[in-house]
Amino acid sequence: MSRALITGITGQDGSYLAEFLLERGYEVHGIVRRASTEKFERISHIKDRVMLHQADLLDQLSLLSVIGDVRPDEIYNLAAQSFVPTSWSQPLLTGEFTALGVTRMLEAIRHIDHSIRFYQASSSEMFGKVEQTPQNEKTPFYPRSPYGVAKVYGHFITVNYRESYDLFAVSGILFNHESPRRGLEFVSRHVTDGVARIALGLADDLPIGNLDAERDWGFAGDYVVAMWQMLQSDTPMDYVVGTGKTHSVRTLCRIAFEHAGLDWEEHVRVDSSRFRPAEVDHLRADAARARAELGWSPSVDFEELVRMMVDADLARHRDPAAVGGNERG
Repeated sequence: MSRALITGITGQDGSYLAEFLLERGYEVHGIVRRASTEKFERISHIKDRVMLHQADLLDQLSLLSVIGDVRPDEIYNLAAQSFVPTSWSQPLLTGEFTALGVTRMLEAIRHIDHSIRFYQASSSEMFGKVEQTPQNEKTPFYPRSPYGVAKVYGHFITVNYRESYDLFAVSGILFNHESPRRGLEFVSRHVTDGVARIALGLADDLPIGNLDAERDWGFAGDYVVAMWQMLQSDTPMDYVVGTGKTHSVRTLCRIAFEHAGLDWEEHVRVDSSRFRPAEVDHLRADAARARAELGWSPSVDFEELVRMMVDADLARHRDPAAVGGNERG
């Protein structure tokens, strides 16, 4: 039985990945931070099948202890300060978690067991002010936020440890991937939750920032498969993962409101406070390498994803006690 350790297991990606690995017969361990209020909603349906360990990306000794005790075959580093707007208000904390946290993980592997295979969650936000469209593994990075800058560090320190210490360490440059388990602060979920609230009479309007921003949006449940595929390869390599199709925030709003029988223009209100200090206007993946070498492809298209999320938020507001782990995985 293969053994995997996931940082960020209580997040969107971590919950889908844990499900996927359990289905493949893995022994799954997760790292969680000590908190006064535990938030395990996304893994509540599998919590009795995974083993959780307290540790922190800011605490090297705790990482050494957990990795030494678990002795995993694979580590998936999904934990980070991952909300772009917060990275401007908390740039130092973002750097500690999202950049130096990667180094602490790699150092722990280097000291404990070189044979551990390591996956680093890189991000399309590293491309930022894009130098070419679509973006592939050779596209130069031009990050436009402290989060993007921190992710570039995490990406290149992973490359550095791979080349310097012969570790099996890879980065998945994942474009935007969403689901009903996405945090409410992210624009996709902000929209679908807002649509549900308006449809049920709980709100009247939906404040939105840049309606013209375009993203390559896919389903998180598809993207965790690519993470696993990268660690099963014979040679460690970095891969761009995305659908290759872009949609604007305006289109996201239109589809979401139409699915609930509403006219988006009657409810969406542009809120200038929601604009980024430095905008990323257009991201589109060229995932040709992942398709050719990993055999990966998305199974959920954009409109299906949006409808899935609206339906889940409608159900959640109708029944607040509903468990969040039953969405398509």
